[in-house]
Parts: sequence; structure tokens; C-alpha cells
Amino acid sequence: TCFELQFRLGPTLQGKPVQVYTNYPAEGRKFDRLKFFPLDWVNPTGREDDCDKYCRLDLLVAGSYQYYFSCGDEEKVGSGFIVVDPVLRVGADNHILPLDCITMQSYLAKCLGPLDEWPDRLRVAKETGYNMIHFSPLQKLGSSGSCYSVADQLELNPDFSPEGKHYTWMDVGNLVEKLRKDWNIVCITDVVYTHTAVNSKWIRLHPECGYNLVNSPHLKPAWILDRALWHLSCEVADGKYAEQGLPALIQNEQHIYALRGVLWEQVFSRLRLWEFLQVNVDKTVEQFSKLLQAGERRLQSSPEGRKQLKVLQDPQYRRFGNTVDMTSALDIFRPHSKSQSDIQECCKWFKRRLEELNLEQYNEMNYHAEQATHCIVRTVAYERLADHGPKLGPVTRKDPLVTRYFTFPFDEMTLEQEMQLMKQVDKACHLLAHNGRVLGDDPHKNFAEPGSEVYLRRELTCWADSVKLRYGEKPDDCPYLWAHMKKYTEITAKHFAGLHLNNCYSTPLHVAEYMLDQAYALRPELYVVAELFTSSKELDSISVTRLGITSFTREAVSCGNSHEEGRLAYWFGGEPVGSFVQPSLRPLVPAIAHVMFMDVTHDNESPIQMHSVNDCLPSSAIVSMACCATGSTRGYDELVPHQVSEVKKGWWYPSWSPEAKTSDPAKVTLQTGILAGKLALNKLHQELAAKGFTQVYVDQVDEDVVAVTRHCPSSHQSVVAVARTSFKNPKTHNYNDDVPPMFIPGKIEEVVLEARTIDVTTSSYRQDEKSSNGMPDYTLEIREHIQLKDSKVVKQANVTSKDNSEFVQEIVFEKLTPGSVIVFRVSLDPRSQELLGALRHHLTQFSSQFQTGSLADNNTPSILTMPLENIMSKLSLADMNILLYRCDTEEREDGGGCYNIPSWLPLKYGGLQGLMSVMSEIRPKNDLGHPFCDNLRQGDWMIDYVSNRLLAKGGALSKVGEWFQAMFSYLKHIPRYLVPCYFDAIILGAYTTALEAIFKQMSSFVQDGSSLVKQLALGSVQMCGVGCYPALPPLSSCLKDVPYRVNDITNQEEQCCVSLAAGLPHFSSGIFRCWGRDTFIALRGLMLLTGRYLEARNIILAFAGTLRYGLIPNLLGNGSGARYNCRDAVWWWLQCIQDYCTLVPNGTEILLCPVSRMYPTDDSEPQLATDQPLYDVIQEAMQRHLQGIEFRERNAGPQIDNNMTHEGFNVEAIVDQNTGFVYGGNRFNCGTWMDKMGESEKAHNKGVPATPRDGSAVEIVGLCKSAVRWLVKLHENGQFPYGAVTIHREGQSLSVPYAEWDRKIQENFEKKFYISHDSHDTEEKHPDLIHKRGIYKDSYGASSPWCDYQLRPNFTIAMVVAPELFTVEKAWGALDVAEKKLLGPLGMKTLDPDDMVYCGVYDINLDNENFNRAKGFNYHQGPEWLWPVGYFMRAKLYFAKKMGQETYNKTVYLVKNILSRHYVHLERSSWKGLPELTNENGQYCPFSCESQAWSIATILEVLYDL
Repeated sequence: TCFELQFRLGPTLQGKPVQVYTNYPAEGRKFDRLKFFPLDWVNPTGREDDCDKYCRLDLLVAGSYQYYFSCGDEEKVGSGFIVVDPVLRVGADNHILPLDCITMQSYLAKCLGPLDEWPDRLRVAKETGYNMIHFSPLQKLGSSGSCYSVADQLELNPDFSPEGKHYTWMDVGNLVEKLRKDWNIVCITDVVYTHTAVNSKWIRLHPECGYNLVNSPHLKPAWILDRALWHLSCEVADGKYAEQGLPALIQNEQHIYALRGVLWEQVFSRLRLWEFLQVNVDKTVEQFSKLLQAGERRLQSSPEGRKQLKVLQDPQYRRFGNTVDMTSALDIFRPHSKSQSDIQECCKWFKRRLEELNLEQYNEMNYHAEQATHCIVRTVAYERLADHGPKLGPVTRKDPLVTRYFTFPFDEMTLEQEMQLMKQVDKACHLLAHNGRVLGDDPHKNFAEPGSEVYLRRELTCWADSVKLRYGEKPDDCPYLWAHMKKYTEITAKHFAGLHLNNCYSTPLHVAEYMLDQAYALRPELYVVAELFTSSKELDSISVTRLGITSFTREAVSCGNSHEEGRLAYWFGGEPVGSFVQPSLRPLVPAIAHVMFMDVTHDNESPIQMHSVNDCLPSSAIVSMACCATGSTRGYDELVPHQVSEVKKGWWYPSWSPEAKTSDPAKVTLQTGILAGKLALNKLHQELAAKGFTQVYVDQVDEDVVAVTRHCPSSHQSVVAVARTSFKNPKTHNYNDDVPPMFIPGKIEEVVLEARTIDVTTSSYRQDEKSSNGMPDYTLEIREHIQLKDSKVVKQANVTSKDNSEFVQEIVFEKLTPGSVIVFRVSLDPRSQELLGALRHHLTQFSSQFQTGSLADNNTPSILTMPLENIMSKLSLADMNILLYRCDTEEREDGGGCYNIPSWLPLKYGGLQGLMSVMSEIRPKNDLGHPFCDNLRQGDWMIDYVSNRLLAKGGALSKVGEWFQAMFSYLKHIPRYLVPCYFDAIILGAYTTALEAIFKQMSSFVQDGSSLVKQLALGSVQMCGVGCYPALPPLSSCLKDVPYRVNDITNQEEQCCVSLAAGLPHFSSGIFRCWGRDTFIALRGLMLLTGRYLEARNIILAFAGTLRYGLIPNLLGNGSGARYNCRDAVWWWLQCIQDYCTLVPNGTEILLCPVSRMYPTDDSEPQLATDQPLYDVIQEAMQRHLQGIEFRERNAGPQIDNNMTHEGFNVEAIVDQNTGFVYGGNRFNCGTWMDKMGESEKAHNKGVPATPRDGSAVEIVGLCKSAVRWLVKLHENGQFPYGAVTIHREGQSLSVPYAEWDRKIQENFEKKFYISHDSHDTEEKHPDLIHKRGIYKDSYGASSPWCDYQLRPNFTIAMVVAPELFTVEKAWGALDVAEKKLLGPLGMKTLDPDDMVYCGVYDINLDNENFNRAKGFNYHQGPEWLWPVGYFMRAKLYFAKKMGQETYNKTVYLVKNILSRHYVHLERSSWKGLPELTNENGQYCPFSCESQAWSIATILEVLYDL
């Protein structure tokens, strides 16, 4: 299996020089953990934005690999691990054994006997259906005989070789290979890296490999305590403390209390361990005094030194061996003079401080002593008094008071004599620390290293037969140990398919990494399993990722009840039943590592001891139904009632003998214990994994009954196991006879098995002397593959049907006694099977994942005989607007509305995007409990809404509606729990097909574009549509290619041109849908760049027909209700005509197109007037401005604007004859895009424009310059008949050439608009108002001069449309200020945050007395609008090119980074759009349009420029 892993850039990294490195080996190279290789970036679209850029790894080799990435000069910004699972193969044909198919049985190697007898004993695993065998260590064991106390890691256990034979590792390897090939069984074994047996010969020769008193002198106090405890134990055993209430046989709490007193008085007080931490006061004071007398004084105190005097630990840990830092001492304690008396006084204070420090050290050691006393007493109480403890009996030398923590390979001697050993290096090196376990400690912290007091505080659960190994940080720190363990690892990896890391939690990570690297080098497909008992997912994750652990073990025996067992079966793998189909390429999400779920591990007590013998079968059944690897321990199935690992030497496993009598303790048959049941369960477990039953559902039927369902998502077959657990013995516990009935959806094909444990005799169990025998008085009553009617467990099975899609069988149980199991194989009813097969067949057009389980449908509706791609190809982009989008107000205009989920929310759109936005959140998380899924399961309302909505539209859309109706007809007759996943598959397939069809109708810029380009281009479909009422005024009847339709009410033919909504949801329908300014700011990006030339032409000409007073309407109002209260819309309209001529092939032909003038004169009522060519309309607009525009809005008053004052309805615009600048407006209205009119009477801002921007607004001057420059060029090229504008002044006609107008603007722009760094600039009329230099004014000649000097983002618009107005260096400086002051995460601040009226939070509902904020007065006084950021980035890119390649590269990085934030917002937005604005610093603004046309358009323009 090969996985493709992709690394993609997150939003904060896009636009930056990122490089990914990994130590995954390149093809043909060997793995080296320390060698990292850079990965090449792939950019599939070749575009400049980074949203699709990735680098990839084809993962073929198992193991743990690391990656990291750099960014610019930062070498390692982030890192992580990749764990690749191995591929296991078995059989002569080397077929794959999937990890979830694994059924493992653990064996204690010492119980297998001679190697030539192993096949007979191992055959039990084969005959009971196991496909993996786990061996405890096969090496020579230590003197204790414990399975994990290995004496020689390189030598095969000699016990495996009978007399006269000498078996080798090669013989073991041959047997392992035979099991793999002939029995299809994989073998793994333990490796133990943490310790070696106490009698290992090599540790005597190389004591440096352990923690001894020479290389670890910090352990000396703990060793002394350990020896003192041993001597105390001997004295207690000899009865020395009986008179003090502490006899050898400790039987009650009084004895424990006496022990506590003896420990404190006879041990800790006498040992004086605190002296190892203390300073020799007299000696130190003498040394200090000599230094003072020698004149060693610091002239000046260092602040660090004066903080405190610290004790320095003696590295050899001698009594009173500690010192203090004399430099600090001299700094802190300074005599007033060099006189002897002052020096003595100083020494006195120094001595006092040393005594205080010694007291602190004394208290610290006392604290350790108290903890040690507590641990000792607790251990003694457990081992000798507790009912659940081992009850060791009297204290003896064999069973001492406490386990010894250190080896003592010398003859008995007194404690005083032993103390002398510490000073003899040749002997002290053999005083080695035992290994063990510390409960609750950080497993990655080595408890034997300095800094840990575990040995001193007696917190170790000690293994006295082992020596803890000391590796150091690298092989050079202990060469023999690393080399020895490397050979050990290589022997193991050579012969076994996998390693079980024993004590993984306390194995140093760097050691395990190194050893596993050696193993992987020999066996690339190495299976690594480990027990992780950290109780911390974070710590477990570190081990799993760094070591490449394939599976970590968990066991059912630790569960206290059936509910916990069922929870683990659900948690450890698989997906919920009815899960969504996930795409093959999807983001990696955090998940738990693969699990080996065992009923019991070999080092735990038998479940029979903990629960009851009757529970073995049901607990095994629950484990077997888990969708992960499963396992057991030899002895569990045979019902061995004790911990198998406790068996003594010479006890062997029984052998397989199918003909043997069940009473023979040395033989095993299928009738032994629950073996027959385990065989059936193992076979079932392997079948479920192999056949793709990947979905899991666990139902807690009652307190003891758990039902586990495994479901196959392609065939929709299920297997349901019902287990009645028996945690308590049925003989002593009163179980309820009544078991609740179960309702199983589908048709029960068969009972796979029904079984229960039964008591066949009354004899008591006797443990055999030679074999680890089970309980012969229990066996299994099992029946397999029977019909439901023949079941003895089920009383009756009634078929119920909730409706025509729900086929359910009610199961009433008769004999589901405690300890019983019944497993059903369930299929869908035949009708549902047929329908789902057909549905999957139709879904294969979208994904090959549906091929499995698909069936040809003989009765396929005709609409489904053609691919959906063909049907979608007939849809126009206006149709796509209906199919995918339309918010609630648009839908209501048609008499409908968006689908509302009663228990949740309405969808954002009536079209498919409304569904997709919700499903894209639900699908990756498989959130089947979401109200959306509930609604689908409960009824067909959503399904019918989708198809009926489209059927009602008629035309090509109704065909898509028919297709949905036909596909949904299958959904209506399948089990309801499957409806959400198949509904999702249908909608996703249709949605994806629609997008492909959309992009085919768009420009090559979109078709070849990145994901971000495509998502933004969909904004064109989102915003551009045809409503039930025409939004645009009629175009000329002489114009070609105008779309028409028949009006449903009048039955008359009418034009149905696409119009462009300003924003969703507030500006999407009715008279508020179309706005001149918004339309023409957005038109270039949404229509021209996407290739929608014809529709763009129609919009340009429709607005041209509404020209009045020389202006284009602000609010279009279908033309007849237009308002002409903005000064900038006409200039944006002219800019779009220019862009059309530039971008569209033969674009200048639009100038000749007829325009049907709605208002032939300023005073005309709306009418169908004569046509005139567009170039005449353009000329009129230019002429009217140069002549001067001055009028009062028609119907002025509250009927058209409730907030405007009387003066605000007066509109004027004219061109300054000296500068060429367009100027106009007054302080009572706002004629630019910053058009907020005050509304609050409480704050007294009603009728006051927040931003009048009268005078010459900078962007209008730029747009005018762009238009004039363009007209000059057009006239020169013979494409525009007018070279000048004729105006009337004082009764005379005056001709003003466009070239002269162009020159005037060019000459005056920077003079008037640029705020120079020169404080003596003669052009500056109001130097006192300047608060920022090196920027461009927002306006020139405002009635409130202060407003001219405000920093706003509008100058960047002029930079884009008329860059020739700007000096490069000045422009770059101004852009730098804008970047620092105005740039936000998504948009641009509309006002300098340093401005006194800045307020970045917009709240239209706030009505208070704050003039600057009430009723959203600050709409354009700080909130961050998105569309200006597009112009900022475009300007930045334009002038960066002029500044040189290095500057341009940096700018591209900046732009990419900004764009990445928009990409993230688009991805996460349920509206799939960019908002109108955000509050300060990118915070969500609830009053903003969720998707705004010009926001999307201007970002798309940036990508086009890139």
C-alpha cells in the first residue's frame, strides 16, 4: 500500500519562503534518523497564490519519520512525526494480513517446553483461529525465572534444548517462518531494554551499564537507607522488636503503627542522611575568613550575587561534602574594614547563614524520610494485611520487610562495614540499582538520574530480580551496553515479524529510537506493539509518534462493567454506522493510534479471579467485535483460573490433541473451556475486517447486555453480537431473568453463533503439577450458522415495519443467560438492497468508491440514463445562480424561502451551497447526531425541497430537478439511518459536477486558476442572477444577444438580463439589489475577469440608459426609481467601459452599441426613448461635468430619505478649470462610497453625514484622470469621435481638449494631494492640520479642511487606475504608511487609528449620546472594509515592480499572506463569500453583509494582477 502525504501551507505561512525537510529516505537510500532532505514544492496551477501549493511524500516504508519546516532565516519553525504502518504478509503466497484482522495470542516462552514440542503446544493458536503469536522473551532467563528477567540477551534459553540437543536462533527462525507460511501465523516477541537479570554475567563484567555508587553517587543516601532497612528486616525476622510491638508476623494496624515508630527511631534518626546535603560550617567559615584576611573582597556588588547564598552539591555525595559559592559569599558578606574585629563580625554573620542553610537541608531530608516511611508502611500493609494482597506471612530473609532496591553481591556484614564499601571503587561499582515502576510519575523522566529522589523516598515498586540499565544520552556514553543491546535487537528482528516493547513507558525514548532503527534496517515491515500505561494521551502520543508504534495494547479485564467494555469496543476503531463517504484526498485529523484490544494481557490476573468464569465468553465477544487488532493470552480460553505468569518452572502449556479426553490436563481439544467459541469469534473478527465491516455501533441494552454492530458501508450487511456479561458469579448474584427486546433494522439472514458457558460437573478445580490446566467443570454450549427459528436463545422474532423504508425485526430473548452470546448476520431487506445497489451504480459517475456494492438497475428512470454532466452542461450561469445559491430574500421574491431545520437554523441558501456549507462541516467529523442529519432521518422534507424547488423553475433547471427526484426516489425506500450519507453523496456529486460545468463557461484565468481563484469566481455566480422581476431597465431592441423570457403573469415577452447584487443578504432583492457604484466596482472582477462579457455588456448599457444630469444612479431602483445622489458611480461606470474595451476581444465595439435612454432630458419621466450610441452617452457625461452639474433631487424629502436635511438633497459636481479636478458635494450630503448619514436624534447626528468628502475626493480625481487619458487614446486611434468637450461660459462656447484636461490633472495632482515631508512646502495651505507626512490627502478643498488630511485607504484606488499621477518613491512611502496604519487581517481600516474620531466597531443598533458612534455613525470611521484592500495590494504590486526585483519579491510574499486569510475565510464561511467589512483587527461584525460583491471582485483582481 502506498499513501501520498501532502504538506500544504497554512494561512500564516503563505507567501513566505518555506522549506519542508524530512528524514524519510529518498528512493534507493537507507534511512538515517539524522539526515534530512528538502521536499520540492508542487504548484499544480502554476499560479502565484500559494493556496494549492504542496510538497508530497509517497509513503512506502514502515516506521517513524520526522519532518520540520524552515521559514526564511528561521531554521526550524515547526516539526512533527509521520508514522507509517507496516504491511504484514503470511502464507506461501505472501498475502497481506490487514492490521485490523489480527487476532493475537500471547505465550510465556518458558511454558512451551523443549523447542521440538512447541508445534503441538502452539497448534492451539492455529486451531482456535489466531493469526499472530506473541512470545515472551526467548532468551536465557535470570535466577528468578521471571519471564522478563533476561540473563543473557544474546543466548537462546537453554531450557528449550532437551538433553542431547542444542537449538539455536536459526532453529527458532525456521519454526517462525514455518508458522508464517504453513499456518498463516505471524510471530512477534518481546524486547526488554530497561533492565537485565541481577545474575547476568555481563553486568558483573560491565557494571558501568547499571546505576552504581561510582557512576551515580547521588544514590548513596538511598543505598545506605536500603541497607539499613535490610538489617532492620533481619532483626524483625529474628524477633528483636517483638517487645516494641513489632513481631515477625505482622497481623494488625497496631503492628503497623509500631513499625512506623521503629523506622523513625531506629533507622532515620541513626542514619543522619541529612549530612549528605549539608555544609561543614566550621571548615567553610575558616576558608571564608582566610579569603577576607588575604584581601579577597569584591569592590562592587553584582545584583545576581546578592540575591541569595546557595548550597553547591558535592558531586561525590560525601557527608558534609557540600560547599557554597565563595564568590557570592564575598559579595554578600562584606566587612566594614580590614580590621580583625570587623572580619570576625562578618564571619559570625556568615556562619549564622550557613547554619540556616544546613537547617533547610535537614528539613528537606526529613521531608524525604517522611515520604519514605509512608511508602514503606503502605507497602508492608498491602503485602501482609490487605485482602487483595499476597499475604506474605512472617518477615523472613526470603520475604523481607521490604524489597531491596540495590544488589549486594557480597557476604553478610554489619551496616558499619557495608558503609566502607562505598569508598572502595572496585566494590562500590557492583552496588547496582534494581529497576521497577513508579506509579503516577512522568514515564519519560528517568527516575534513577540525578534530580529524582525515587530510591530515597522508597516510591519504587521494585523488581528485585533486575538491574536498571544506564545508557546515557548516546552510544559513546556506555559503548558496551549500546553494542550489546544492538546485537540483541538484530537477533530479534532477524527472526520475528514484530517486536513487543516491554516497559515501553519507562524505556528512554532515544534508546528505543536507536534500537528500533536497527530493527527496521533488517526488517523494513516491522510490526511494533507496546503497552502504554501513562494515563495521558499526550505522553502516549509522544511514544507512538517517535517510536513508530503500530499498535498499543489495551485490555478489557481492566473494565469494571459492561458499559466500559462496550465504550472501548466503540472507541478503538471504526466509524459510526451510516458514516459519510470521505474523499480519498483529505486533511489528516488527529486520531488515536491503532489498538491491540485484548481480553487480558499475560501479566494480569485471570478474569476468573476478578470477575467470574461465565464472563470470559461475553467479554471475548465484545473484544472480537472491535474494529482493530484483538488478542488474548494462552490460558484465558482454557479457563485457567489463576495468573499464568505465576506458574513455576516445569509447568507447561497443554498440547493440542483433538481426540483427547477433556479430563486430561496436558491436552486441549475444541471442547476445552471456551475454545470453540473463541474459534468462531476469531474467524468472525477476521472476516469482518477483511470484508470491510468498518462501521461500529454499540448499544447498551441494559446493565449487563451489550450489543455491538459491525456494518459494511458498501454491501450494507451487518453483524450484530449481543453479549450478556457476567461480571459477578451467577451462583452468588441474583441476575434479572427479563432481558429487554431488541430491534434490529434489516433482515436476519442467520444466527452466526449462539453460545453460553455451562457448568458440567460439581467437582472443584485442581491445579495440575505439570500443566497450566483450565477448569474442566466448565465447557461451552455452542451452535453455529443456524436459522433464527432454530435458536434456543431467541424466543420470537417479529417483523415490524415503521414505514415503507424501515424493515425492522424485534427480537425477544428466552435464554440469554449471564455469560451468553448470540451473533446475528443481518442484511437489508431485498427491496432496500436492490435500491441501494442501483443508487451506488448511479453514484459511480462521481466516485469509484461506489463501485463496490453497485448493481445495474433494470428500471432506471430515463433521466438517469444520461450522465449528470450532460444535463448540467445545458445550464447557463444564471441558471447556476438558482441551482447553487439564492439567499432567503431572493427565494421569498419567488414565493419560496430557504429550507429551515426546525430544531436548528434555516440554511443560508435555497440552492445546493446551502446544503454543502452544512455538510462540509458535518462530513469530516461524521457528526451524525447533527440536527441536519436528524431532519433527514425523520422525513423526506429536505429531499423534496431540493427537487421540487428546481422542478418549479422549468427549462433546463427542471431537468436537474428531475434528476434529483429520480435519485431521491431510491433514498425514500432505504433504512433511514443510511439517508444522510447517501443524501450527502448525491448532493456532493451534483455540486461538484455543477462547479465543473460553471468553470467550463468561464475564462481561462478561472479554468487554469488556483482553488482561491475558482472560489472567488463562484462569487460571480453567487451575485449575478435573474430575479422574478427585471432588475435592469430595458435595453435597446436593436441590440443583439439580449435574453428574453415570457412573463408568467402577463404572458408577454420581457428581457431577463443578469443583474449584479451588491451583497448578501441585505442587498440581494427588490429595489435594493442594484447600486451603480457597487455594480461597477465589482463588475471588472466578477464579470470581465471571469469571461462573462455579454452579461457585463448588458449591465453597462442598461445603466448607460439611465444617465441623467450626467450621472449614473446610486440606487438603481429598476431605473424608474433611481436616485442620483452620488458623484462617483459615473466614474466607476466609465472605468468599467474602459476595462471592457481593454479586456474583451474587440471590446471597443461596445462604444457603438445602441443605448436606449430612459431619460432623454433631466426632467423627463421614465420612457422608452430613441437610441443613441454609447460613445455619445459617454461624451454627455464628460460634457455635463465640465459644464457643471447642479440640481436638487426629485421628490426631495423624507419620502426618499428620512434622515437627510433640506440642504443634503442638493447635488453638484463640476471640474476645476485650473486643476482639472472634479469637485462637488457639500457638508450636508455624502456623494462617495463613504456615504453614512447620521440617524440618531439622541446623539444629535441625524442628518449629518459622517464623511461628506466634499471637494475633490482622491479616488474620483484618479478615476477621472483614467477616463480622460483613455478617451485621448481612443480618439487618437479613431475609436472615439470626440477629442474635446464643448461647454458654455458667459454666453460663449468653449472647447476643452481631452489632452489639455489630462495634462492639468497630471500637473496638479501631486502638488495638491501629496503631503510632503518638507514642512516649508509652499503648496500647503493648512500646515497646522498636518499630522502625518509622506501620504496623500483623502480629498482636496473640503468644506472642513481637516478632512482633507485624514489618512484613509482611498488614494490606493487612484494609484491603480491612474498610476501615472504618482511619483514612485512618494507612492511607495505612502503605501508603507497605509500598510502600517490601515491594513487589517482581511480589510483596510477606513480611518487612521490615530485619528480622534476613529472607532473600529460598527453597531447599527447602538443608540446613545455618543455623536461619533450612535446608530453606526462610524460606518466608515474605522471598521475594516474588504474591497479597498484589493486596491491596496494592486497598488503595492504595481509600484513594487518599479522599486526593483527584491522589493517586488517581498511584496508578493506580503500579498500572498494577505490572500491566504481571505482563502481561510472563504473556506470557513457558510456563505462562501467575503464580507462587506469586519470590526477592528478582523473581528466579526454581525451587521455586515456576509458576502459582498465588491469584496470578492477586488480580491479576484489582485490574483489576476499576480
